[in-house]
Amino acid sequence: MLPAMAAKPRIAIVGPGRLGSALAMELSRAGYRVSELVCRKGSPSGNQVRRLASQLHARVCFPQAARLHAEVVWFCVPDREISSVARTLAGSGQWRGKTALHASGALTSRELGALRRKGARVASVHPLMSFVRGTIPSLKGVPFALEGDAGALRVAAKIVRDLGGSVFPIPAKNKVAYHAWGAFASPLAIALLATAEQVAKAAGLSPPEARKKMLPMLEQTLENYRRWGAAGSLSGPLVRGDAEIIAKHLDILSPIPGAKEVYLALSRSALRHIPVGRRRKLEKALHG
Repeated sequence: MLPAMAAKPRIAIVGPGRLGSALAMELSRAGYRVSELVCRKGSPSGNQVRRLASQLHARVCFPQAARLHAEVVWFCVPDREISSVARTLAGSGQWRGKTALHASGALTSRELGALRRKGARVASVHPLMSFVRGTIPSLKGVPFALEGDAGALRVAAKIVRDLGGSVFPIPAKNKVAYHAWGAFASPLAIALLATAEQVAKAAGLSPPEARKKMLPMLEQTLENYRRWGAAGSLSGPLVRGDAEIIAKHLDILSPIPGAKEVYLALSRSALRHIPVGRRRKLEKALHG
């Protein structure tokens, strides 16, 4: 006779903001019971939290009065608040035998030290994904960076796999570099596109028009990168070594705040990391 399957643990989400709310929904879809949502009293998003709690059949509670019954408590508050909220909750109820996770990409499991001292197993569990208001991205195939206590890592790995994600162990000393890498992949990429919209204005296009017209090229660029990596995906005047066109670009970008600096920084980075044509002429154009 086969042994009975272990029941999935109940999970409490501390900080049901953009990440926490999306995570709660995905956990519910994966068969986990999200039993509690912990939020600040008087939070501007209180109505949204109550609606989410109703949808998940979860209880809403506040840190100072929380008596958490969940076996797993997942902190999704801003990085600067993890340690202080953990200290507040450390005095609430029994922590021995529980698993406490936080979702920071930059900080380590040490932020949950107050709960570790109370007997909890702790880990940092960060999905390498972008979470914005109004969307709940699928977590299928998403890598989750895991670091922390062995017992907490076993629990977290099972949850990640049930969500459809993949486990990505990372040493504590590498977390800040890992998070900076993630910044380049999404928020700084968005900053680049915001700058591109400003350049499009100089060409007579509104930001909505620029977005619409850039999308086919952006989508193909990502597909090229997926298939061939950075070296096989670079196109334009850098690949051709067309220093004269680059000089014209720099002239037209000068009046647009920040655009020339971004162009120079990215072009110089390309020269360092990607094969280009007529390198010396390009270096002169970009450093002259």
